[in-house]
Amino acid sequence: MSLAGEVTDLSALETGDVSFQSDGAAIGAYLARPKAPGTYPAVIVLHEAFGLVEHERDVARRFANAGFIALAPDIYSRVGALKNPSDMTEVRAKMFGIPDAQLVRDFEASAAFVRVQPGASGKVGCVGFCVGGRWTLLFACSSDKVDAAIDCWGGFITRATPDATTTPERPTPVIDLAAQLHCPAYVVCGEEDQNPSPADAAELGKRLEAAGKTFKVEVFKNAGHAFFADYRPSYREAPAFDLWPKMVAFFKTHLA
Repeated sequence: MSLAGEVTDLSALETGDVSFQSDGAAIGAYLARPKAPGTYPAVIVLHEAFGLVEHERDVARRFANAGFIALAPDIYSRVGALKNPSDMTEVRAKMFGIPDAQLVRDFEASAAFVRVQPGASGKVGCVGFCVGGRWTLLFACSSDKVDAAIDCWGGFITRATPDATTTPERPTPVIDLAAQLHCPAYVVCGEEDQNPSPADAAELGKRLEAAGKTFKVEVFKNAGHAFFADYRPSYREAPAFDLWPKMVAFFKTHLA
């Protein structure tokens, strides 16, 4: 299996586990950066529902290899890591349980941490996959601490959970925040996905356009949910290779 943006020379990167404080909690994270001296924009990589798995660390390395300081925070640090990632009851409890307002503060702390890394340009982008895509959109619509956002198939943007439009933790559907988008956004969807469906992506695009925002919505053919996740059966090599340079180019443009 070949991987889009695959890093073949790890010696060109500096990588390691780090942590930073957010509202009294220590947030664990993985940091990857080019070893060569220089000034680099930063990218926050927000993980899928299953937590900070090795795939997300690898995606951070790919962004570092492309010329970014990449930080992949473990968003479940505050509530504890998953004991069994195959137990969807536990996964949903973690995914739906952290209040959106707390998440935004944790993302802002992530941005503050990566923005002051040696050689950081001060510009910070955010990319997220699956629930991380929803989180990225939430962050970009709730805070001015991010300069460019890529939402990859962020589900549950029109409702809080399968059973509720809103919950105390998720009081406002993220799509209803679209008019508050603070930065350019790239919204990615697979044509075979149901959450978000292409119709959800189109509705989000309609709202962003009505609000006069800078954005692009792209629906990838022959692709479903999580088509970039090469550790899952959902991986689709051709659309993944199509997406990768577009993500890099988007950040290069908007974090320059």
